[in-house]
Amino acid sequence: MRVWMSLGFFLAAFAAAGKDFDIRNFGAVAGGMTLNTAAIQATIDAAHQAGGGRVIVPAGVFLTGSIVLKSNVTLHVMAGGVLLGSPLPDQYKKLNRWKALILADGQVNLAITGSGQIDGQGRRVALHLDSLFYSGRLDSSDFNFVKMRPSHYIRPQLIEFVQCRNIVIKNITLRNAACWVQTYDRCVNLVLDSVRVDSDAYWNNDGMAIQDCRNVRITNCHINSADDGICLKSQSPDYLCDSVYVAYCTVRSSASAVKFGTVSHGGFRNVIIEHIRIYDTYRSALALECVDGGVLENIRVDGITATNTGNALFIRLGARTTQRGVGRLRNVVIRNMKVEVPFGRPDQAYEQRGPDLPFFHNTIPSSITGIPGHRVENVILENIEIYYPGRGNPGLAYFPLWRLHQVPEKEAEYPEFSMFGELPAWGLYVRHVAGLTIKNVKLCIAAPDYRPAVVFDDVHGLTLSGVTICGDEKPVRYVLYRSGSAQMDQTGGVLRLP
Repeated sequence: MRVWMSLGFFLAAFAAAGKDFDIRNFGAVAGGMTLNTAAIQATIDAAHQAGGGRVIVPAGVFLTGSIVLKSNVTLHVMAGGVLLGSPLPDQYKKLNRWKALILADGQVNLAITGSGQIDGQGRRVALHLDSLFYSGRLDSSDFNFVKMRPSHYIRPQLIEFVQCRNIVIKNITLRNAACWVQTYDRCVNLVLDSVRVDSDAYWNNDGMAIQDCRNVRITNCHINSADDGICLKSQSPDYLCDSVYVAYCTVRSSASAVKFGTVSHGGFRNVIIEHIRIYDTYRSALALECVDGGVLENIRVDGITATNTGNALFIRLGARTTQRGVGRLRNVVIRNMKVEVPFGRPDQAYEQRGPDLPFFHNTIPSSITGIPGHRVENVILENIEIYYPGRGNPGLAYFPLWRLHQVPEKEAEYPEFSMFGELPAWGLYVRHVAGLTIKNVKLCIAAPDYRPAVVFDDVHGLTLSGVTICGDEKPVRYVLYRSGSAQMDQTGGVLRLP
């Protein structure tokens, strides 16, 4: 699998990028009260016109609205320095789709570095927008009446780079976005290293949105986000995320920790994810979603440890759009994964908790699902341990085996591990899959559950070896329904249904 990993070339290039330009020399004033947008932009322009350089944000708090980063310029926030976003929505602008504090479009050789902070004051901005709506100064089309808050596309991000090349984001702390924290759209050669995200300020705070980018390396990052943590997206059918490496990161999320999708028009190819620690995450530790006609293929995941996480694994091939054909989800290898699922909500300590589900349910299992006529292909699960609380109660929600044909398909609905409601397995539910190998996998429950451990529905080319079911004393542990022959190194506890 070809995945771009070269960091040294770009760090060397930026080391020789030119002289330093201190924003104070262009009129910036610390203290967090003076708006410094014009002064900081003048500093960036001067560095760019000089052929490149570092724009220095020294120790102190510097209030600003939107600034535009330009080619060959490094924005360097020193220790003790804070680039503080204005709380006033009219101080933000957009170059493309959405507003952001730091913008770039079509630029090359960009960097944001330093051990300081970029703080968007996101909750203040969002509540200001909310007040504008109720005072009649914000159009109703910009307000979400279902969720009763300003729409996400008018709340500024911290960073949005579009169609840029050769980007390094290193050591910086990103805090309190009003919307997604940072988006890189159709960028090439992107490095995010030792970036800290602490953004539990408001809704839709995706920690990292990597959208249709090529040659991406994300390492040593710590993400605390009030939405998906590390999120790969694909907005355009003409692009996809290709050659992405993610490693040695820690994620806490009130949604899913590592997610491909939801938007997936072009898709995702050649991705390696390894050595990820996840904790206190409301939804899935790992979610691989291909639902908009794109491809999701050649994915390798190795070494995920997740504690207090609502769901271990969610793999979904769907069909949300009627304009294009169904995509393909294939060639996925997931190894060395250990997940502990709690009985209650994993995100109780969050300021912005994930939304409650509108139905009664028992603990929701991991799942791999395609749709009729379109199967997920060639998946390997190896050396995986998932610990569930058990306590599945048929009086709370009940799905007996004679109703397996009634599990809803929901082909065109938004993909989420809870999308099917109560599922007929406590550990793993698999439907519409061709080519599945499960090797050295342990599924355990701490207390009894009325459901069998695993259900396979329309699964062909199935191989199970070294699978252990702990804490379940029922005679039926595996159910094969409408499925082909399976290679299994054990014969007990298997129920085959036509």
